[in-house]
Amino acid sequence: MNKKISLVRSTNLASVDYAYASHVPSDMDLLFLAGSCPLNKEGKVSNIGDYELQAKLCVENLKEVLNEKSASLKDIVFTRVLVASTNQSDLVTAWEAIRKEFGDHDVPSTLFGVTVLGYTNQLVELEAVAAVNRE
Repeated sequence: MNKKISLVRSTNLASVDYAYASHVPSDMDLLFLAGSCPLNKEGKVSNIGDYELQAKLCVENLKEVLNEKSASLKDIVFTRVLVASTNQSDLVTAWEAIRKEFGDHDVPSTLFGVTVLGYTNQLVELEAVAAVNRE
């Protein structure tokens, strides 16, 4: 993790697998990342019907954009996971796949079940905010 970013946990709240908040010092820039979608290089949705694989591809695509700013998943300070399903187990499948990719960098996150996402056959989308050193 970027040494300046701190993840805030609470001993007064339930023990969860993510931090409750992030603290970003004022000398860093924020990078707002558009929803990362499970698109291949041809712009087509991949892994149709598979929540786990679509979630992993969202993370891979997110890492590509971060890399262009010399950043990594360790610089992420917030995520929003959108899952097109009314079945809670589908949300958990996507969540677990994404959390695994982040490893011990357990950023504050919000998980949503939605009715539909922007691309045909899209099941997962991952939004993020990163804190990067000023250029």
